[in-house]
Amino acid sequence: MQLIFTIVLIITLLLIFYHPLNFLMNRMIPNKLVRLFLIWLLVILQFSFTVNKECRKIEKAIIFKPLEVSENYLYDSLNLSDLGLTRPAFEYAIKGYHYFLASGLISNDMVISIIDFSLPSNAKRLFVLDLKNKMLLFNTYVAHGKNSGKQMAVQFSNKPSSYKSSLGFYITSGTYRGKHGYSLRLLGEEAGINDKAEQRAIVMHAAAYVNEKMIHSQGYIGRSEGCPALPVQEHRAIIEKIKNGSTLFMYSPDSYYLTHSTILKSFEES
Repeated sequence: MQLIFTIVLIITLLLIFYHPLNFLMNRMIPNKLVRLFLIWLLVILQFSFTVNKECRKIEKAIIFKPLEVSENYLYDSLNLSDLGLTRPAFEYAIKGYHYFLASGLISNDMVISIIDFSLPSNAKRLFVLDLKNKMLLFNTYVAHGKNSGKQMAVQFSNKPSSYKSSLGFYITSGTYRGKHGYSLRLLGEEAGINDKAEQRAIVMHAAAYVNEKMIHSQGYIGRSEGCPALPVQEHRAIIEKIKNGSTLFMYSPDSYYLTHSTILKSFEES
C-alpha cells in the first residue's frame, strides 16, 4: 500500500511540476487549490505510512528485546540456578511469554511454568514463577513420556501413540475431571512440534508414580504416556494457579527442536 501511494505521489508531482505534462493536470484538475490539497493529502499519507512502518519496527524491537534487568535479577534473586533451572530454559521461556503477551494469546499473565527436561526426572524440574510478584510458587517433580527415556528425557515426538513428551511452548486451557482426576488441558502452539497435544490428550494431571519413593527405589520417577504428570499432593494447587491462559514451556537442548521451532527463530530474527 505504501508503494502505491509513493507511485501516485511521484506521478502527481510530475504532472504538476514537469512542464510538458502540466496540461494534463490542468485538464484533470483545473482548480489550483484542489491540486495543492491533493499534493498535501498524498504527502500526509506517505508520511503516515512511513511513521507506522517505523513504529512497527520499534514495537517488534520492544517485544523481542533482550531480557530486562529485572528478569535477569529474578533468575538470580530466586536462586533458580542453584535449584537446577538452566539459564537457556529460563531465557527462552521469558521470551516466549513476551511473544504470547504481545500476540494477545495469554490471559493469565501473572505466571509462567517451565519444565526443564535437561534435568533428570529425579530432580525437581517444574518451575512455576509469579512474574508480577517475583516469586517462585512451585518447584516439584514432573514426569516425561515412557518412550522419551528412563531417567532422562532424550527423545521427543508430536505423533499420536508415541508415548513421548513434546517440547516447546503451550498455553494452558481449562480444567476437567477425567480418568486421572482433576486435569488441565494444554494447547500446543508449535506446528509440527506439539500442535497435536489435544489429539494426543496431552494434559497435566496427578500420578501416583511421581513421588520420592519411586526415586529411592529405582533412581527415577515413573513415566507417563507423554503427559507432564505431577505429584498427587501438589497437582491441584499447581493447576489452579496456571490454568486458563498462561504460558507453559517444555525445554530440552534438543537439536531438532532448537532448529525447527518457529517461535525460537522469531527471537533470532529480531
